[in-house]
Amino acid sequence: MDVFPPLKGSRLILLTLSLSLGIFMNVLDVSIANVAIPTIAGDLAVSPDNGTWVITSFAVSQAIMLPLTGWLARRFGEIRLYVLSTILFTLASVLCGLSVNLPMLIIFRVIQGAVSGPMIPLSQSILLANYPDEKKGFATGVWAMTAVVGPIFGPIMGGWITDNYTWPWIFYINLPVGIFSAVFTWITLTGRETKTVKTSIDIVGLILLIIGVGCLQVLLDKGNDLDWFHSNLILALTIISTIALSFLVVWELTDKTPIIDLTLFTGRNFTIGTIALTLGYFVYFSNVVIFPLWLQTQMGYTPTWAGLAAAPVGILPFFLTPFVGNYMGKFDLRIIISVGFLVFAFTSFWQSNFYTGIGFKQLVQPRFVQGLGITFFFTPLISIVISGLPPQRIASALGLANFFRILGGSFGTSLSITMWDRREAFHHSRLVEQINQFNPVSNSALDHLNALGLSKHQGFEMINNTITNQSFMLSTDDIFWLSGWIFVCLLVIIWFTKPPFLATKRMAAE
Repeated sequence: MDVFPPLKGSRLILLTLSLSLGIFMNVLDVSIANVAIPTIAGDLAVSPDNGTWVITSFAVSQAIMLPLTGWLARRFGEIRLYVLSTILFTLASVLCGLSVNLPMLIIFRVIQGAVSGPMIPLSQSILLANYPDEKKGFATGVWAMTAVVGPIFGPIMGGWITDNYTWPWIFYINLPVGIFSAVFTWITLTGRETKTVKTSIDIVGLILLIIGVGCLQVLLDKGNDLDWFHSNLILALTIISTIALSFLVVWELTDKTPIIDLTLFTGRNFTIGTIALTLGYFVYFSNVVIFPLWLQTQMGYTPTWAGLAAAPVGILPFFLTPFVGNYMGKFDLRIIISVGFLVFAFTSFWQSNFYTGIGFKQLVQPRFVQGLGITFFFTPLISIVISGLPPQRIASALGLANFFRILGGSFGTSLSITMWDRREAFHHSRLVEQINQFNPVSNSALDHLNALGLSKHQGFEMINNTITNQSFMLSTDDIFWLSGWIFVCLLVIIWFTKPPFLATKRMAAE
């Protein structure tokens, strides 16, 4: 493997800026779409539930491509692959904006997600390769800071653009950013391409991966609409995904050039770190989707105000993540991550006490504090995942870890929407039981509505709407409450990792 001296001065600054903008664009495209889902769904004449396919289709295709990062980087070179991925991502963004119906938008989101897959691990791998050893922690912090800036600007920009222009512009804004990132990354890294090796691709593994993960995601997305295992389609998807993923594991463990390097899971830190990263992102991203959806569909918030309510989660990470990356080597990473999970658990339980009459200030307070959890979650966990790995395996390790992280986010979106609807139905049925002729409270409410000029039917309809609103509120609280307990469990799991954690020391020794 060719080893180049670290970059210095303005060239290093320009590289950091161009890579950061590329990742910012990538992450932004997930968070910016969240607050626009109800608007996109309405404009394309589909339900908000079906509108979430805009999120999950992108995430699944991105996740499927992530394990390919290592092979593609070895075959074509890390720099060429990153620049090409950025250019294709920018083009796909424009095509998403030009979509006139949901199937067309989903197709281009799948393409956009697929070409974006290598951008995430390669940006970090390229940064680490071009920073001096003593500043690799800082480089990781800068990368992570860029990745979490999306939660600040994404919801606000998505809401503002949706309210003041049209939703396609949430995709068109990628054009100047993508061009800048591709051009200046290529310029600053001229003559520093990684060594390429012509190896055959694991076609069987790739097909099994696409079939297994694809069927599983469709199963999760459509399960609630089709009444789960009462549907023959859901049963068929379950059988196909189970068989495909089972064969995938066996095939990858025996193939000479596997598409997924499952031997990485022989390392304790990689395995536990990836589990914690996946489940943590699963819960976090579920809340990222449910929160603005609830605000817009049940609380009467516009996309702009829903974005403003969601955005504070990224404020603290923006300022603190580089410092955590720079100084985390001086502390036990398990302690740092534990603090992050404690904050996540605390704010989740805090948000589980939301009520329908809550004000904007009370909404954003826990979101702001939750940002502290993100600061102590992502960067230290990435360091644990790659701890002890040689340089040539870092791209594969980051690709596989991010594969599970993004897949966790996608599955979390589908399952949280299902749980949200199911718990709403449960609470609705329990509350409706109280509306009867023997309940003086409901009778008093109906009499009051009749006195205001509403008919009996209109009175019942208004009460039912109030119950529905309250049911979704209780359902949202249930999701936050469950999230808190999952973070408590992750707090225990992370202590099964084993120091030392910083990969840079092992890399330097090798």
